[in-house]
Amino acid sequence: MLNEKVYKALNQQIEVEADSSAIYLAMASWCDKEGLAGCAQFFYAQSDEERMHMLKLVHYINEMDAHAIVPGLTAPKIDYPSIQDVFQIVYKQEKLVTESIHKIMDICNECNDHATIHFLQWYVAEQREEEAQVREILDKIRLIGSGGQSLYYIDKEIEKINKKRIAAEAEEEAAA
Repeated sequence: MLNEKVYKALNQQIEVEADSSAIYLAMASWCDKEGLAGCAQFFYAQSDEERMHMLKLVHYINEMDAHAIVPGLTAPKIDYPSIQDVFQIVYKQEKLVTESIHKIMDICNECNDHATIHFLQWYVAEQREEEAQVREILDKIRLIGSGGQSLYYIDKEIEKINKKRIAAEAEEEAAA
């Protein structure tokens, strides 16, 4: 059974992951509308990934003989000034998720909840990767600059990231 503090924190994390999924889905839709197919594909995949993170938490809580609470969603922002702004928001969101995971780890340490600490190690590593990826994208966006033609090149860079992700997922499936 989960400690009450850990239980509450994990259920709050479900909400954080659900919100992230909705935010990325809204961003994907905006990118589609703006003709940024590579960026749209990236955000659709990110939305799916955040939903999977949420489901892992739901399953874990229920596995630990507790009850995962599925939150209502807050409507995400649907319009953005630029793709540069979108990725700045993504970076802030990923940092928020990382901070939230770290707070849960602190609570687990206080409560000597070794099982949940072990479970959350995957999230710690995942967040490190997520933040690094968004920083890399922001660096490329800064190098490319802004303007009409820059959007084309930004979208192409994101397509390359999408191809890497697809290849890595295929590799993981083949290894399983």
